[in-house]
Amino acid sequence: MASTTATNNPTTAPAFDVMEGTIWMNGELKAWADTKIHILTHGLHYGSCVFEGNRAYNGKIFKLHEHSERLLRSAEILGFTIPHTADEIDNICNEVLAVNKLVDAYVRPVAWRGSEMVGVSAQNNSINLAVAVWEWPSYFDPEERRRGIRLDMAEYRRPSPQTAPCHAKAAGLYMICTISKHAAEDKGYADAMMLDWRGHIAEATGANVFFVKDDVLHTPTPDCFLDGITRRTVIGLAAKRGVKTIERTIMPDEMADFSACFITGTAAEVTPVSQIGDYHFTPDNISLTLMADYADLVKS
Repeated sequence: MASTTATNNPTTAPAFDVMEGTIWMNGELKAWADTKIHILTHGLHYGSCVFEGNRAYNGKIFKLHEHSERLLRSAEILGFTIPHTADEIDNICNEVLAVNKLVDAYVRPVAWRGSEMVGVSAQNNSINLAVAVWEWPSYFDPEERRRGIRLDMAEYRRPSPQTAPCHAKAAGLYMICTISKHAAEDKGYADAMMLDWRGHIAEATGANVFFVKDDVLHTPTPDCFLDGITRRTVIGLAAKRGVKTIERTIMPDEMADFSACFITGTAAEVTPVSQIGDYHFTPDNISLTLMADYADLVKS
């Protein structure tokens, strides 16, 4: 299979629209270049689009069914129904992985409202589903990841549940993440830490965050952002090591009291953090152990 490989480095990665491979779209396996949508698709203009990010290791997609179920829940939160069950989406993802002859890959199911109506109302629009896969190495620079990545503090904040469907993995919710990540990268950081609308620590632009203090993990309560599948996995791994996790409100100035920090996500996996704004951390035994435990788990 030709180049279904992408990285975060635009100087070395091909543009996604010119990559080669096979994508499943609305019941058909199509050549990569033939999976097109109309410019007036509702998902483009009004953000009526949900997606998942899965990783495959050694030919097996990690916690695939949990991701498929979350995709369906996200669509329901946005008011539309994907015309497939979680089991069917699992089968589609596995089929696309196999057809593209990939064993270590990123898997992207995406569902969106079509172009039958263009306007805020889209009651009669078709619901579309596609699944693409590609090779995707480390989300962050491997050498920087070993040292611990550096995060800026984002200007934008995660919204209140009363103002946005914050528990859906919805495309529109990520625009402030893109803005914040770009601003951080422009200043030499790898990512940005976002507060919530109340001024509490929330998450990075695409990953949950954990802090370490006195051999105990502290992580924000996910009441206005995703309770990540990787986040829950790491809490379970920590428990197996006898490490307690406290979910609670965390204020920004508390970062001065934490000795270590790491972020978690399907793309980020478990990544140590060395700096957030003016606060500095040192990757410790707990962070590095959980990083290794997670790598062993997903590859087992």
